[in-house]
Amino acid sequence: MTRQTLRIADSGLRIEISTPIPAPIRIPQSAFRNPYVWCAAALLAFHPPIAAQSLSYAKGQNVSPAYEGWELAVDGTKYFLFGYMNRNWEEEIDVPIGPDNSFNLGGADQGQPTHFLPRRNRFIFRVRVPADFTDKSELIWTLTSHGKTEKAYATLRVDYSIDDVVKASETGALGAGTSSPEVRGNKPPVVRIEEVKAKNVKIGQPITLVSEVKDDGIPKLRDPAALRRRARAEATAEAGAGAPAPRNPAMSPPSRITVGKNLGLHVSWFVYRGPVAAKVTFDPPQVKAWEDTRAGAHSPWAPQWTAPTLPRDGKQEVQVTFSEPGIYVLRCRADDGALVADEDVTIVVTR
Repeated sequence: MTRQTLRIADSGLRIEISTPIPAPIRIPQSAFRNPYVWCAAALLAFHPPIAAQSLSYAKGQNVSPAYEGWELAVDGTKYFLFGYMNRNWEEEIDVPIGPDNSFNLGGADQGQPTHFLPRRNRFIFRVRVPADFTDKSELIWTLTSHGKTEKAYATLRVDYSIDDVVKASETGALGAGTSSPEVRGNKPPVVRIEEVKAKNVKIGQPITLVSEVKDDGIPKLRDPAALRRRARAEATAEAGAGAPAPRNPAMSPPSRITVGKNLGLHVSWFVYRGPVAAKVTFDPPQVKAWEDTRAGAHSPWAPQWTAPTLPRDGKQEVQVTFSEPGIYVLRCRADDGALVADEDVTIVVTR
């Protein structure tokens, strides 16, 4: 059975049901004195498909490609930016380049990933806009997984133009519509992978990779304790004098309309391309590069997460071990909490 929670805003009421529903839902008669319960009961009784749509899955669901928008580089070159939504919380899906993972223009391979991390991943890669591309043209990314095909349609519509402030907002470093001189002056980190002595390794043989990252120190770190104090003060003020103490923010549902992200410069290694169903182990375990919003997750989007302290020289080692032979593309992502920079390294693994 899959458990689903229905929470009625501002009431503190939460109803949990299991799907598929094995028996009629029974609610104590005394509970119907609360008008919120009437509303919840009506939703459950007359709109079960709506409830089913909010279910979350560990595996078995497909990946949906996403067109994020287009940007104008300093030299005047235009680029399309893409990401994706893996509807699973645990399953990482592999889709090789070909009919199931392709573009309609410029060849099937436009630098897109073949290994898809869980949940929402934004601004993962970009494609240079063809010189003959017009306002009526479309660059289409087609992706088929778990038997379902979805497409992302990229155009040069004016309202799809984005910049670094939009990226910072979309990834959760800013509130919706928020900006400041500091934010507008932020530059992405600079990341470099030290030359790898041997890019050919055997299964089970660890390889050491070293990254070096530099940043401008923007955006500045927020004080987690100060943020919690401010949240408690605001909640108490809204509730009025004598109100019960507010809940721990880590245990409460999100209150903002955009995803929230904790600031702090960090580095994440992950698989960008690789053989189907291959397992890659990183030691030490890496900060998650995907939006894991669960409390306690090693993710910038998790409540109360703090960035690990980087060495003064910005250099960090990671040991990587592979389970299957093949060609792997590993991505090193430097993230200051608002903007990112990526560098890739290709490793050939043999038996």
